[in-house]
Amino acid sequence: MSTLVRIGPQLAVAVVLLVAVGAAVSWWGRLGHEKGVLTAALRAVGQLSLVALLLAAIVGSLPASIAFVASMSAVASLTAARRLTGWRSSGVCAVPIVLGPLVVVGGLLALGVLPAEGVAVIPVAGILIGGAMTATVLAGRRGLDELRARRGEVEAALAIGLLSRDAALMVSRPAAAEGLVPALDQTRTVGLVALPGAFVGTLLGGATPVEAGAVQVLILVGVLAVQAVAVVLTVELVARGVLRRA
Repeated sequence: MSTLVRIGPQLAVAVVLLVAVGAAVSWWGRLGHEKGVLTAALRAVGQLSLVALLLAAIVGSLPASIAFVASMSAVASLTAARRLTGWRSSGVCAVPIVLGPLVVVGGLLALGVLPAEGVAVIPVAGILIGGAMTATVLAGRRGLDELRARRGEVEAALAIGLLSRDAALMVSRPAAAEGLVPALDQTRTVGLVALPGAFVGTLLGGATPVEAGAVQVLILVGVLAVQAVAVVLTVELVARGVLRRA
């Protein structure tokens, strides 16, 4: 039995109440996301239930685990594309989302730090892909919004002879770089503000505090690395006009 929460009817009641509070506060504050709170919670329950059953079946097979990671990458790319410019750009969004995690996971496997087992590869790759997706969406939205709001500055830069890429970078890069701020803040305050999931999960799984801390540090710096790659690539795609709104 989990030592973190007690599984039972009380847990179901707590989940329902929390969802109701989130939706009610959104309605009261006129945020307009009360329906989103409900649908997101229902999707989370359904998706996690299915994923738990699927992982139990495939975690012992490395090829199946790699295929599962590939499906996570595809969903992350599609999600980012819908947030930025539309689902048709999912192939473009896959570049900043997949490249960083692929290099980091491959490097950890090559160094022997990460065992070539599904039970290790899937959670680490999932965390890194999720981090890259978040950074891509934040950097892309800020960069595209800035280009739209400051179009006159871009045209002025073009008028004095700057290349279109350089003019777009001058305007969009400072704003897009803020996509890295959440990961930086999380790393700076780890253990002081919150205990991250990897640390708690490893600790509850029987690891010593030192082992749990080592795992969490690896995850945090890995997320920083993939998010830095994601932000740089996203800014470049925006500046070159590859990733653009209609």
